[in-house]
Amino acid sequence: MKNLALLVIQLIVGWITVDSYAQSQRTTAESVTNAMRRATQYMVDSVSTNGAYARLYTADLSRRWHELEAYKSQVRIEEPGTLGMGNLYLDAYHITGDEYYYQAAVKVAEALVWGQMDCGGWHYFIDFAGDRSLKAWYRTIGKHAWGFEEHYYYRGNATFDDEVTSGAARFLLRMYLEKLDPAFKPALDKAIAFILESQYPLGGWPQRYPLKDDYTSHYTFNDNVIAGNLEFLIDCYATLGGERFLDPIRRAMNFYLLTQQGDPQPGWAQQYDGKLQPASARNYEPAAIVTGQTYDNIRMLMKFYRYTGDRRFLTRIPDAIAWLEQVRLPDSLTNGGKRTHPFFVEIGTNRPLWAHRSGSGVYDGKYWVDYNTDDLYGYGDNTVIGVNYLKDEYNALLALPIDQVTQDSPLKIGQVPLKDTGKHYFAKKAPAPNGKVDEATIREIIKGLDSQGRWLSKHEWISDPYTVDAASGQGSNTAMHSDPVSAEWILDPSDSDYISVAVYIKNMRSLLAYLASRK
Repeated sequence: MKNLALLVIQLIVGWITVDSYAQSQRTTAESVTNAMRRATQYMVDSVSTNGAYARLYTADLSRRWHELEAYKSQVRIEEPGTLGMGNLYLDAYHITGDEYYYQAAVKVAEALVWGQMDCGGWHYFIDFAGDRSLKAWYRTIGKHAWGFEEHYYYRGNATFDDEVTSGAARFLLRMYLEKLDPAFKPALDKAIAFILESQYPLGGWPQRYPLKDDYTSHYTFNDNVIAGNLEFLIDCYATLGGERFLDPIRRAMNFYLLTQQGDPQPGWAQQYDGKLQPASARNYEPAAIVTGQTYDNIRMLMKFYRYTGDRRFLTRIPDAIAWLEQVRLPDSLTNGGKRTHPFFVEIGTNRPLWAHRSGSGVYDGKYWVDYNTDDLYGYGDNTVIGVNYLKDEYNALLALPIDQVTQDSPLKIGQVPLKDTGKHYFAKKAPAPNGKVDEATIREIIKGLDSQGRWLSKHEWISDPYTVDAASGQGSNTAMHSDPVSAEWILDPSDSDYISVAVYIKNMRSLLAYLASRK
């Protein structure tokens, strides 16, 4: 009897232990959702401007930054600004089913619709105070941001740089598909028409449109201009089904083949002129073959093969990989393993080109490119190219049968499972969290929220306010704090607190991944 009684007691204790553990798990899930709501309500109610966001704010919200400092009436479009927040809200809505996150995404979409230009595209940022305020920003902060040449002048056109326009259009497509709300359809249709109109007949896109007589009219691969527009059109075809997207998609894919250089330099440039010759852009971007762009374009060609099964996209990949092998840097120039390749390679010689700068601002600063590796300008200095990864991916594709290669192609209308179409098409593309999602990490993230619902951070990239020297009348350098020669950005060394959109997104993605893993 004693043994039986002991067994009963052990079973009861075990049941209590298991139940207590389950209770703690339920409490953890509840604490996660509560933390998410608190943090999001602060961002929506206190941080956002008309539902949209900058990149970084001081803790008292008195100053804000995109890449450069911004007016209080301005919001940044590209991630991790407004688009990063909007996509996160939709992902949170999918995982939690909480209507609050959908309504937060609606606010983002409404801000983007407000900021859409008459042409159908978007500028780098939206200024809710209008063009007069935007032009004042360019005359002061933008004009004096040494090294940020894309912001020296207000051109009055839309940009594809860093997927600004294609990213905004893609988010409106997501919003429309989520509930088929017709309120978002006019702006979406306008954006689609703009991207189709701005495509060159050969398949590429300029950096900005309508066209201006400067480098922004070049065919531009740099910063995902062509890739971003192409992927958006593929998203439209996969979700809306219109055959009118097929010809622009095919021409854009073929443009990658057209612009690969011949032997002995079978790589790609970042920009091409009207004659399809490599072209220069900003002062530190010479006409050159670019190793990083070559790497990106090889990956795109492999993606096109997965989309189409067309082996033309694989034909010259070995040539490009062999060229990347050929221009590897010697050990003496790898900067302790921080780079494997030069960023720019001289046309015709395969010699590395290195960018330099001197001075302290737009009035006395200058840039030049030469063969000297001393005092390098930071742009593209630490270039690491995964050549072995490219080889492995290429060989793996060759080994697969065509039907297996293309089985997940978004171009296979009618063959894609319904669970992967419509609003679910984007849900399956949600980025993975950056870091661990174990219990201890989740508790630390929750614990990090302050009494107002903020995740505060320190040591962020900032700049000094714009000022004018009383004696000379010259404006101050408004670029991010950086080393005078290398232009490497310097983090704020003080203990000042900031509200970072990137930190909020990172923490939210970890919490969402934790919730998703428990379903």
